[in-house]
Amino acid sequence: MSISTPTYDEYPSSSSTPRSAKVVNLIRHFTNSMKSNGLKLKDRCKKPTQVHALTINSILSSSSSSSTSDESINSIINSKSHLPYGLPDSTLIEPPIDPFLRPVDFVDSISDLYTRIVHSCCDEPGTESGTKSGTCCGLYLEQYALLCALGDVKLVRRSLQCAREHAVDVHSKVVLSAWLRYERREDELVGVSALDCIDEEEEEIVCFCIGNEVVSCVRGKIASLSSPLNTLLYGSFVESVKQKIDFSQIGISAEAMRGVEAFSRTKKLMDFVSPSVVLEILSFSQKFCCEEMKSACEVYLSSLVSNIDDALIFIEYGFEDNASLLVASCLQVILRELPGSLNNPKVLSLFASPESMEKLSTVNHASFLLYYFLTQVAFEEKMTSSNAVMLVERLIELATEKWQKTLAFHQLGVLLFEKEEYKTAQNCFEAAYEMGHVYSATGIARTLYKQGKTYLARDLINKIISDCKRPTGWMYQERSLYNLGTKKLQDLELAAKLDPTLAYPYKYRAVSMVTENLVNEAIQEINKIIRFKVSTDCLELRAWFYLVLEDYQAAVRDIRALLSLEPCYMMFHGKMRCDHLVDLLSQRVKQWTAADCWLQLYDRWSYIDDIGSLAIIHQMMSHEPAKSLLRFRQSLLLLRLNCQKAAMRSLRLARNLATAKHERLVYEGWILYDTGYRDEALAKADESISIQRSFEAYFLKAYTLADASLDPDSSSVVIQLLIDALKCPSDGLRKGQALNNLGSIYVDCGKHDLAADCYINALDIKHTRAHQGLARVYSLKDDRKAAYDEMTKLIEKAENNASAHEKRSEYCDRDNAVNDLYMATQLDPLRTYPYRYRAAVLMDEQKETEAVEELTKAIAFKPELQMLHLRAAFYESMSDYDLALRDCEAALCLDPNHKETLELYNRTLKESAEFYT
Repeated sequence: MSISTPTYDEYPSSSSTPRSAKVVNLIRHFTNSMKSNGLKLKDRCKKPTQVHALTINSILSSSSSSSTSDESINSIINSKSHLPYGLPDSTLIEPPIDPFLRPVDFVDSISDLYTRIVHSCCDEPGTESGTKSGTCCGLYLEQYALLCALGDVKLVRRSLQCAREHAVDVHSKVVLSAWLRYERREDELVGVSALDCIDEEEEEIVCFCIGNEVVSCVRGKIASLSSPLNTLLYGSFVESVKQKIDFSQIGISAEAMRGVEAFSRTKKLMDFVSPSVVLEILSFSQKFCCEEMKSACEVYLSSLVSNIDDALIFIEYGFEDNASLLVASCLQVILRELPGSLNNPKVLSLFASPESMEKLSTVNHASFLLYYFLTQVAFEEKMTSSNAVMLVERLIELATEKWQKTLAFHQLGVLLFEKEEYKTAQNCFEAAYEMGHVYSATGIARTLYKQGKTYLARDLINKIISDCKRPTGWMYQERSLYNLGTKKLQDLELAAKLDPTLAYPYKYRAVSMVTENLVNEAIQEINKIIRFKVSTDCLELRAWFYLVLEDYQAAVRDIRALLSLEPCYMMFHGKMRCDHLVDLLSQRVKQWTAADCWLQLYDRWSYIDDIGSLAIIHQMMSHEPAKSLLRFRQSLLLLRLNCQKAAMRSLRLARNLATAKHERLVYEGWILYDTGYRDEALAKADESISIQRSFEAYFLKAYTLADASLDPDSSSVVIQLLIDALKCPSDGLRKGQALNNLGSIYVDCGKHDLAADCYINALDIKHTRAHQGLARVYSLKDDRKAAYDEMTKLIEKAENNASAHEKRSEYCDRDNAVNDLYMATQLDPLRTYPYRYRAAVLMDEQKETEAVEELTKAIAFKPELQMLHLRAAFYESMSDYDLALRDCEAALCLDPNHKETLELYNRTLKESAEFYT
């Protein structure tokens, strides 16, 4: 979300002395006593680079506008090509600088943090509980900062929950409660209205100029307010093609127009609108026949009360009277409305201006915790960079501990780099680097590179690599930016080998292949990462490549899948809306009826093509945007693709669009289940069944009950629920899933013949995943060959078959198992079982060093609990107790209640004590 506020968004350019002097003073103030020897860097001058982009007026233009002279590119962009912006630009796919802490040795860092948490949170004689809890709260916040690098939503939420449990003062409790609410915003049952859900993807921006101010609005939203506005913006008037429209003579102020814009999106008047402004909006509504908005104004004027307004008024009284609790109550109201409340210029002023922060300090409500929360919101919501910079500057001023200062300077460097203030950004990155954050060297190198000092950038990264005992993938990726030719490709190959989750090596190689007219090879290259890590940028590139080949059907598939992940995504390096591109390409692809879509969905589902299925669901939603069932199916597919936030957004929209109460209860139940509220989910399922017996209600209840250790009685209940579900109307896709689940329960109960029947019936309706269950039945009947053959059928059918290779390895000899697991790793390097299996085999062969190395390779890019536990067990068997304890502590930092790791940790502590005595 971009926040436009004229008061705070007009900042000087990168050459501005005040900004540079201010940041330099902050750096000097906080880092003079913390500089390390050998980490100081020389000052460099600024020399920005320029990027050239190709443009074409229409995607269906018959003429080429490529400005490149390369013959291989010209052979692609010919008179029949439909590429509005030429080929992908390799300079525009550079990896972003992550705005969080990234220690070189992540395992050491979280191991040390765990020991500090245990030491600080244990009961010690003579220690006051308040002091202890306050320390623990800060440690869990530090844990949150470290775990952000893993991208695991559940882990970071648990850290915040622990911090909240140990908060001792009112301020910390208010901030952490609001933060947890913000983190769960996609999981809440309440959200945007059904009307908003239907139109959420129409985001073409039109700007209204009122005097010297500009108000950015969504063209489609404003047009939807009334017929006259729709005619003005989409009819034959000249304004329909203008991006900027002069409204100076209309008789409305900029503030009132912002209220109109807010109403067009939310269908309610924003809380910060004053009565006088509402009167202006009322006049505007009368002039343009906006009946719904006119009614809202009338209702609003009858109440004249707003929560945010009340908070902003009473907080000033709190400042004047030094009433800390009153200020806390006001903050609670404001923070609970994030991110929306930051659209209010007064709220932004409250947090961003130095004067307001000083007022907050006088009542003990200006804290690093508060501003860390606000900066996280700014980063996640893509807040206007100048506004985000102000928040991070306040964060620096409030930082007290080393990790806090490091994080704050690094984040400020990231923001200034995005604003192309390279010299000032360099100073910030250097401050973080000198405090020991080696990853900030990427920021220093990148700013040097942008200033034309490629050699110095490369030299810095070379030093980082040579000084590091075990270089990581990001180091070689960064150095590749400053190398050319063979050296660049070698660095990218090594980066991908050390950390296959890095997208840039795949993207660069693919783009390079396209420029050499090797488009099919480029698609194969980008497929390597899409197979196991679906992201918008990689889907965009693959769609782009299909456009080069003029395979419009495949391109539209990828763009629709992309829109399912991010509805407002901009293609071609941010130059064209995806939904607009789909509309244009629809002239070149076969149009499917609703029946065609269902047939295609069955086909894609049977091939376990989740991206293809997602694209078809998206197309079906264009015909029936208000159908909640489609949103629900979309959420299931997004969960399979490990897109948690997008999945929860779709599930919430399904709930909001549901017209029947029993259907809405089912979706609420899934939301509760996915957020850990198992009993509440069961209650929703029971209530839905009491209203109407439906497949989805029975399935929800069965699924929720089965997610526990089932005794024979519980298993019987789940079996009956699934049988009842199968008796209810539903489509084959969902019934196939129910049959598969029923087969799994039968297997657990030892009823193998009944399980086999379920799996065979599921296969009859194209539920291809049932091959895996049937293979398990054959294996339990000691027919390993039949099990192996069954998994082979799954491998042959499935588009994504890494898990099938992994599972088939259980039904063959060791050599074939190793081959299958090698293939599973090639297809999906994030699967950890192959590494654990290979390591166990090596330990079996008494190759201890090689076994540890096999696990270490995977831990370097995926420090998962099971792998850390296994490596700790290996170290213990090798009598290397220090390293065993380190890995146990790191694993317990990820899950402090993991029973097996706790047992291993306590045993190793005892063995270590005996060894050293």
